[in-house]
Amino acid sequence: MEHRLSKRIPGKLGLLVYKRGLPVATGQIRDASKRGLFIATDYNDIQLNQILEVEFRFPERDEKHFRRLKAHVVRKSDNGLGLDFDGVENDHFTISALIRWLHEHHRAQDYFPVSNSAMH
Repeated sequence: MEHRLSKRIPGKLGLLVYKRGLPVATGQIRDASKRGLFIATDYNDIQLNQILEVEFRFPERDEKHFRRLKAHVVRKSDNGLGLDFDGVENDHFTISALIRWLHEHHRAQDYFPVSNSAMH
């Protein structure tokens, strides 16, 4: 049985995945908590415990800048990646804003479509 330390909020929000500062894939946040998130992506050139960055923006008209979070990979599956915020430097305001946005928006937001090939 899996025990979570914080509640996961389901939702959908497109994002870019960065590895070593370079964009390598697109994906979609499927759920998030104060501790981490799960992203749907077909990108798998990743090792467990590797640090990634994810970049997203809230699609409201007045939201023009992108937000970034760092996380390390704790789970890999055919459907995506489980990422944990623990042990990396992040803006807790951005994490709280993401959870609040997902809670308020239950429809899919596809601003970065998931594709079968990594960005080069």
